[in-house]
Amino acid sequence: MNETEQRRSADQETMRARLREKYMRPHDQAPASTARGLHHTALVSSDVERTVRFYQDLLGFPLVELIENRDYPGSSHFFFDIGNGNLLAFFDFPGLDLGPYQEVLGGLHHVAISLELSQWETLRDRLTDAEVEFVEHSEVSMYFRDPDGARIELIADPLGQMYGSRIL
Repeated sequence: MNETEQRRSADQETMRARLREKYMRPHDQAPASTARGLHHTALVSSDVERTVRFYQDLLGFPLVELIENRDYPGSSHFFFDIGNGNLLAFFDFPGLDLGPYQEVLGGLHHVAISLELSQWETLRDRLTDAEVEFVEHSEVSMYFRDPDGARIELIADPLGQMYGSRIL
């Protein structure tokens, strides 16, 4: 890191420490969430069948629903089971030239999906065999892009943990 990056990193750590002190409580003192879970996260697909092949056939997330999008006639809204009662959903928007995926402020950075370590290792091998480029971190996390460019993380940490530390 150069001097500017070191200064920015130190400033950001100071800000994070201030926010942790002001807003975070120990686990035994934290209030219960008003939410019961993430029902689904919806992404955009440029090709329904290609998306199904990628998420169901390659990653092993079963397609559980495929309906018309109630907000855009002719558009599909489809859902994959990603375990624990959670869904990963997609829309396609035929006729709209949406252009390629972009990371923008307020937009999606990545979706992280928890797997058992043995499944994580299996999917790492499948991604390698399918020649999907990925970056592996800390021997429990890997990032790659789906066919439309959305960044997906597969992480072998259990739900409620981050890199071996309990956060819930």
